[in-house]
Amino acid sequence: MKSYLFKAFSLVTLLLSTHLSAQVTTQWGPDNYIRIEEGSGGFFADLDPGDRFGRDHDVIGDVNGDGVKDLVIGARSDDDGQTDAGAVYILFMNNDGTVQSNQKISMLEGGFDENLLQSNWFGYGVAGIGDYDNDNIPDIAVTATGVMNQALYIIHLNSDGTVKSFVKNENISSQGLTAIGDLNNDGRIDLVACDSGSDIGGNNRGAIKILFFDSASQIILNSTVTIGSDTGGFGAGLENNDRFGGREVTMLGDLDNDGNQEMAVGAFMSDQGRGAIWILSLDANNFQVISKLKITEDMNGFNDVLETDANPNGTSGAQFGHAMCAAGDLNGDGIVDLITGANQQGLGDAYILYMNADKTVKTYAKIDELEGGFDLQFDSGDQQRFSRSISFVGDLRGDGTIAINVGGGVGVGGSGTLYLLFFQPCDFNEYAGLNFWTGGNTLFSNWDHNAQMLTSDSLTFEQCTFKAFETDAPYMTYNPADGRCICKDSTATLSASTEMSTAYSNACNDFITTSSHGIHFDSQANVFPNPTNAELILEIKDIASYENTNFTLFSLLGKKLLSSNISSQQTSINLINFPKGIYILVASINGESKTFKILKE
Repeated sequence: MKSYLFKAFSLVTLLLSTHLSAQVTTQWGPDNYIRIEEGSGGFFADLDPGDRFGRDHDVIGDVNGDGVKDLVIGARSDDDGQTDAGAVYILFMNNDGTVQSNQKISMLEGGFDENLLQSNWFGYGVAGIGDYDNDNIPDIAVTATGVMNQALYIIHLNSDGTVKSFVKNENISSQGLTAIGDLNNDGRIDLVACDSGSDIGGNNRGAIKILFFDSASQIILNSTVTIGSDTGGFGAGLENNDRFGGREVTMLGDLDNDGNQEMAVGAFMSDQGRGAIWILSLDANNFQVISKLKITEDMNGFNDVLETDANPNGTSGAQFGHAMCAAGDLNGDGIVDLITGANQQGLGDAYILYMNADKTVKTYAKIDELEGGFDLQFDSGDQQRFSRSISFVGDLRGDGTIAINVGGGVGVGGSGTLYLLFFQPCDFNEYAGLNFWTGGNTLFSNWDHNAQMLTSDSLTFEQCTFKAFETDAPYMTYNPADGRCICKDSTATLSASTEMSTAYSNACNDFITTSSHGIHFDSQANVFPNPTNAELILEIKDIASYENTNFTLFSLLGKKLLSSNISSQQTSINLINFPKGIYILVASINGESKTFKILKE
């Protein structure tokens, strides 16, 4: 993958090229990732084989007050005190996605004064719940699923990640846990407990419980909403062993603008293990289901093939919908999109489901070790199970990207792995009129020009952009009529299309340069000294006129800082009052531009 610096550099270049474009479509695409496991990504905790670090995880908020969001990670098979008693880790994060330090919470560490039992699996479900005790430090919820000690703990944290106090809510069965925001508007974040093994309505059909809490962090039992087979308004549709509830659910907002919120819930063992996702519309007052829609292979817009083969752990199928999170609007159509996975398919597949307002799937993109543009590296021989847990982190780096945490395989010695994926907003600039890229080197194509036919599957626009991401292609041609997608390198040229195709440039790519016509502007502009601690000279020479010649200085994140016309061969730019760092300078003449990376020392 290209570095963020050069991608930001490219983005600013295209800000000055909009005169060529009919419109800009923003697509969120891969930037980079951080692998977090024992001894990697800054995480050192002496994990043991089989600890299941990353079984569940969530963003907490800024616990230690350093301005960076922190995470809670479950390790439900940790052996502190008893075999499989369980533990959780508070990860204090750096804004680059690495771990600064961590604090373990178990029956032996972190001030958690609780007598956990063998096979208690404390940490099976975890969630960030905001500040429950009003001490300006965010708190967490943790479930323990052992039959002899099923409980949901509200843990009030100290700023160092240790336990200040906790409240034990007993007899709560939850193999997954999700914070869903404040549904009832009482000022406290509400939770969904996922009980995929529930026998409501039939054997292992599964159920969820929407939980509300009082000011003492106790569950308000008479307000709990249970949703399952023929329960909570769900009605029919679930079968035995569907495992409805999955490991986490997510709220999608009001997709269809009818005043009721939508919730996505997995049923990962349905349809012979293929798995499914149910989109539930919840009544705005009582949170019962008023309508529902099922998404699985060849149903309601999702058309990827899901496996039904036997798995090494004795289960079967791809297990689509095992985990999920809402990720915001990733394709610029104004509708919240969903990230989920099929963790038992191959080494594990993550999916971006681009949603329609009617709750069906518009299209999808796949992310794994071969697709999606992240260049993920999975260890040879691992039972990877990438996407077995998923959570939304948000803008961790403070640069406008978003981070999604995806649980992976067994990791070092079988202890567990997390992949923190960073997505960046990428502008696909559409060139006015019907055009296509010709010549150059083809990086991807599903179209045979000679035979005038597709050579592989028809692609949607979103899927075509991911081919551009995967191949680092600066130029893309797309035809919505037949789904042709052709990605080219920077040596391609623009030609008029007679086949209704449209040409795009990819602002995520650092190969993009603005074309020159006759003046060879690229060789006529230079800057010095660079680096500089004060004055920067922009030199533009050997041109007939300085009319319509100017420069613009941007921050690395694209904020315009200076702009001025150029009237002579050398222009002095005073940077003495600017802080140290990296800046982007764009020089332009008659629409042709050259971009420089400037280092202020």
